[in-house]
Amino acid sequence: MSGQPKGPLVGLRVLDFSIVIAGPMATTLLADFGAEVVKVERPGVGDPLRMWAPFKDGQSLWWKNHSRNKKSITLNLAKPEGQAIAKELVGKADVAVESFQPGSMERWGLGYDALSAVNPRLVMLRMSGFGQTGPYKERPGFGTVAEAMSGLAQITGFPDGPPILPAFPMADEVAGTFGAMAIMMAIYHRERTGEGQWIDASLYEPLFRFMIPNVPEYDQLGVVRGRFGNELADAAPRNLYQAKDGKWLSMSASTQGIWERVAVAIGREGLIKDPRFIDNTTRVKNRVELNAYIQDWVGSLPLEEAMAKMREAGAVVGPVYDSAMIASDPQYLEREDVVTIDDPDLGPLQVHAPVPKLSKTPGAIHKAAPRLGEDNESVYGEWLGYDAKKVAQLKEQGLI
Repeated sequence: MSGQPKGPLVGLRVLDFSIVIAGPMATTLLADFGAEVVKVERPGVGDPLRMWAPFKDGQSLWWKNHSRNKKSITLNLAKPEGQAIAKELVGKADVAVESFQPGSMERWGLGYDALSAVNPRLVMLRMSGFGQTGPYKERPGFGTVAEAMSGLAQITGFPDGPPILPAFPMADEVAGTFGAMAIMMAIYHRERTGEGQWIDASLYEPLFRFMIPNVPEYDQLGVVRGRFGNELADAAPRNLYQAKDGKWLSMSASTQGIWERVAVAIGREGLIKDPRFIDNTTRVKNRVELNAYIQDWVGSLPLEEAMAKMREAGAVVGPVYDSAMIASDPQYLEREDVVTIDDPDLGPLQVHAPVPKLSKTPGAIHKAAPRLGEDNESVYGEWLGYDAKKVAQLKEQGLI
């Protein structure tokens, strides 16, 4: 770890009132590139993510990775005195992030109108299941519901099977990524105009935006897209194919040129002129037969040999990796996609490196995930001028 923040966002101050995945995803991305992110946590409890499995030595590995580069202070937002302190902090911040149910911040006197009165330049990201408007705005919303209602689950799975949810909090992480992007757009606007603004970010809309053909397809053709397993409804061939040794090969040939290379690789050059596979439209229509040809060939060879022959022909293929394979892969190793940090609880700890890689101002991991409230004295001192005695009094009063 570098010990000091690095990157293009050094000097940007972010107050993170959000919890669990979505809001903290946005602030992690900012922190990885130098922003000073201060998590504001409930005294004695903290972010619920601290209690997410898997654990080692009582420490959540989710928390350790998702909260690196951040500071932690505690503050009781349910008390008027805590709300007053929150406003003081906002007065010193560039960005605030919250992920409570709509209306919660207003009940605490911490809605955008109240906070922008304190700091007109404030950029505030407000994340919720369904956004701040609409008939569902007051419903509690987790990523699981967003993954279902965005249309993602409906198109994920095999044709004869049920809808499938992703095996990780995809909606939260995608929404958080959109949130970080929105914050930077708002900062860019502020630099030109001096105006702050608030950002209304739901969990379902970013995933819905990713369903690119679905809206015009239904509007213009009346088609409700179904499930296609590992195939695409729009291009063929694309699938996972099992090799002779039981390992899996991933392959996509979504352009005519790449498809022709696949045909050459599997020794089926005649398929290039076959009317069933002459262009993408016919290949999609006849993808079952096409996949059978490819599977027969892949299934006759060990994975490494099949991939070597495909690559020699110029096809686009790769193996299906698990975490152990990633840990020893030379591409991951050379690009340092996994970095080791010194964690005060666990010692050497491997986590994801910041992405993407900026040529002049790359991100870095300079700090392990914080213990609850470990930065109370430094943040309250540096931001608000509170001395150690004042901080101790706040703790005695149950405010921090």
